[in-house]
Amino acid sequence: MGRVGPAFNHTLSNVEEALAARQASETKVRQFVADASHELRNPLAAIRGYAELTRRSREQLPPDAEYAMSRVESEADRMSHLVEDLLLLARLDSGPYLDRQPVDLAEVVMNAVSDARAAGPDHVWRLAVPDEPVVGLADRHRMHQVVANLLANARTHTPPGTVVETGVSVGPGEAVITVTDNGPGIPADIKSRVFERFTRADVSRVRTPGAPAGGSTGLGLAIVAAVVEAHRGRVVVSSVPGQTRFTITVPLAADAPLTPATTSA
Repeated sequence: MGRVGPAFNHTLSNVEEALAARQASETKVRQFVADASHELRNPLAAIRGYAELTRRSREQLPPDAEYAMSRVESEADRMSHLVEDLLLLARLDSGPYLDRQPVDLAEVVMNAVSDARAAGPDHVWRLAVPDEPVVGLADRHRMHQVVANLLANARTHTPPGTVVETGVSVGPGEAVITVTDNGPGIPADIKSRVFERFTRADVSRVRTPGAPAGGSTGLGLAIVAAVVEAHRGRVVVSSVPGQTRFTITVPLAADAPLTPATTSA
């Protein structure tokens, strides 16, 4: 026992040192991502600005040069979105600040679905919201981003005509938001990784015809998971062919009433 005790303590010390080294390494990586994302914003803004300037005289350019400049502008815009997503994730990793206040999540969902209808007229968008407000303790802007990301995911990776229904309801102490589509579903081998960063959902879903092949950054669902976790909530996904459902729960604001969901078009 005298020899086992020191050996055990030595093992614990090694484990603690390894965990500390890993934590330090992860902190450095997060800081690098944040710094790099911040520094990339200015040159990307300049590239986009010069590309937009060519619009004024684009008719004077040869067709191949006109096409090349349009692609430069498009890809610079896409990379700007990627940089903003990386910067947001780095901020959430380093200790997120959220403006958590009582928010009517039904209103947030209705606004997000309205935007989705405008962006994806080829899909069928449905709402299931209660007549009374569902008041959650949340950051309005970030929760809108969460719902918008889920709707964009459904729009981009399901074929035209897919029905996407977004619902809001209330459970014991929590608000529940669901986004359900009747698309092709997510294969089991990818479903467990959909919330990981740079997991490309188009390997498991049918991309909408005409959608840009490089349109997905693979960060949309990672942002959903990070923002919901920062709200002290949770997000889960269930999927079979013909039904994919994302379920989000966040805390209710104090004294929020229990209200059942009712369906509206």
